[in-house]
Amino acid sequence: MEQFVGLDVSQDITHVCVIGSDGKIVWQGTCLSTPESISSAVKAKAPNAIRIGLESGPLSTWHWHALKAEGFPIVCLDARHAKAALNMQMNKTDKNDAHGLAQIVKAGWYREVGVKSLDSHTVRSMLGARA
Repeated sequence: MEQFVGLDVSQDITHVCVIGSDGKIVWQGTCLSTPESISSAVKAKAPNAIRIGLESGPLSTWHWHALKAEGFPIVCLDARHAKAALNMQMNKTDKNDAHGLAQIVKAGWYREVGVKSLDSHTVRSMLGARA
């Protein structure tokens, strides 16, 4: 069975929602906001993940590169487009946002953000520090 995963990442805790190809929730839960913790949650609860979506934000580069290196089919979603879709929900919570992100990646109605390389981020921070 195909599975789609939505990750609502915050500073400390990440809400994870796994849905099946029929759109029904397979699993919802939380894990720490570290790539290792997210990876183990996805491996345990969504071994057949087709797409994993997370919104662009301060931690998305770190998570995207770490999960991509492990071979996960991760996509970084444009936060403004995802927000527009998620604001249509009745109850706006982190748990519901994770479910909404899973629905978005299942439907394919998203704009993927290009994540810059870690070297690019290093160069930018060096230039910023010099300025």
